Amino acid sequence: MENIIEVKELYKAYGSIKAIKGISFYVEKGTLFAFLGPNGAGKSTTINILATLLEKDKGEVTINGILLGKNDNEIRKSIGIVFQDGVLDPLLSVWENIETRGSFYGLSRDELHTRIETALKVTGIKDIAKRRYGSLSGGQKRRADIARALINRPKILFLDEPTTGLDPQTRKSVWDTIKTLQETENMTVFLTTHYMEEADKADYVVIIDEGMIAAKGTPTELKNVYSKDSLRIKPKDKAKLGSYLNESDIEYKIKNDLYIIRLENTLASIPILENTKDNLESIQVFNGSMDDAFIEITGKEIREWF
Repeated sequence: MENIIEVKELYKAYGSIKAIKGISFYVEKGTLFAFLGPNGAGKSTTINILATLLEKDKGEVTINGILLGKNDNEIRKSIGIVFQDGVLDPLLSVWENIETRGSFYGLSRDELHTRIETALKVTGIKDIAKRRYGSLSGGQKRRADIARALINRPKILFLDEPTTGLDPQTRKSVWDTIKTLQETENMTVFLTTHYMEEADKADYVVIIDEGMIAAKGTPTELKNVYSKDSLRIKPKDKAKLGSYLNESDIEYKIKNDLYIIRLENTLASIPILENTKDNLESIQVFNGSMDDAFIEITGKEIREWF
């Protein structure tokens, strides 16, 4: 598959602070790519460089076949950006906001209006086009932000935490819009998010920490390497289960009357359940998650593994 973004040995410093320390990665065309990291890891710096908003110190970046720093105007024509904080004017209508920003691309009036209609339709907000941006709900604003980013028909859409602060139903609506774009337009989506269940939908994930790549792979690969399944048992007799686990040298923790056991894999639960079947009131087996993998990789959140 063709690489639409290629980053090689990228460096960026702010005085004595080294924000990016020689990272290299690529993004395949038409994929959903998740770029993760704790606060201060270098995510925003990297994205701002890729989006031509910030100059790199060293390294080579190619966006849609164009070398960064050689013809950045052409790169800008091929990308769209949805910032974490909305940049549209709250006093203007959705249509007026998109039309104002679309006018920067030198389109004829007819072509611009056609593109606005298409963007509104794709994002599902045609019925609120005449409403003031400032009067919209959080989810409506996000979709308006995405519509604004689609006016130049970008090949790459950068989404910087697009669903932060939204309720679950609204987040799903925004994600339905994103997936539609990716699938119908073969658009490459470059995502940053703090929601690991969103990262779990990605085709490929890169995790950055302290300016360096800490891990990369598909969500399944990362979960297999960096997270573990767990078995949760509610016993009929706590003392009996505790004695068995201690005698068998099985590590466990107790939370709300549940005995929680980390597993190398799901199948490792079978002998435990077989040996305790007469003492089981209820059981649950949980697969390892992207959240577990992220914490294991970065170590930036202190919490118990259950």
